[in-house]
Amino acid sequence: MGSDSKGLLEIEPLELRFPFETKKQISCSMQLTNRTDDYIGFKVKTTSPKKYCVRPNSGIVPPRSTSDVIVAMQAQKEAPPDMQCKDKFLVQSVIVAEGTLVKDITGHMFLKESGNVVDEVKLKVVYVPPPKPPSPVREGSEEGSSPRASLSDGSNLNYLEMQTTRESDEPLFSAVKTHKDQEDYTSETSALISKLTEERNSAVQQNNKLREELDLLRREVSKQNGGFSFVVVVAIALLGMLLGYIMKR
Repeated sequence: MGSDSKGLLEIEPLELRFPFETKKQISCSMQLTNRTDDYIGFKVKTTSPKKYCVRPNSGIVPPRSTSDVIVAMQAQKEAPPDMQCKDKFLVQSVIVAEGTLVKDITGHMFLKESGNVVDEVKLKVVYVPPPKPPSPVREGSEEGSSPRASLSDGSNLNYLEMQTTRESDEPLFSAVKTHKDQEDYTSETSALISKLTEERNSAVQQNNKLREELDLLRREVSKQNGGFSFVVVVAIALLGMLLGYIMKR
């Protein structure tokens, strides 16, 4: 998990894992934990200083506290063979006096020849392939696909749900269409009935009017003591024919 129990700092993780992508700067972090009652100075070194940027690359961790270190890998033009990386990091730590400032941290403090107790922890670098993007759904793949195959893919599942919803809604659409057709049919029927009723009423009125005129004509003929003129006979015949025609309608 961290350094040895006798170490000054616990370091997590012991592998710097970068999700490798070409032409893109990638970062990861590590935590330096001081579980002692002393102030611990640290310095971070790497075998490829031009390839990595470490912030901060040196500092002081107070007693019973943790400091974060960000390691940024510069954008790489191409991936290494088999995604293997031989880069290494070294975290050096040493006990410093209380009140020591970051600017007071020097490389000489981490030399074992200086008489200081220096702890060193080596870290490996691991490249992790980036997650594969979801495969696009091919056109027409929905047709003929089985429900089981569709459930294995979230996008196909959404399509299946949409299909199910569409199928379940079809009776509703049919009912709405039928109801609308019935409304249109009822409206046309009502208009036709109204038109026929008006024509019937008009025919009845014309029939009554002709009956009145025919009765009037008959009374006029009766007054003339049976003297029928040719014009009167023709008029009565025409009125009878018209009345018969109207009654047939």
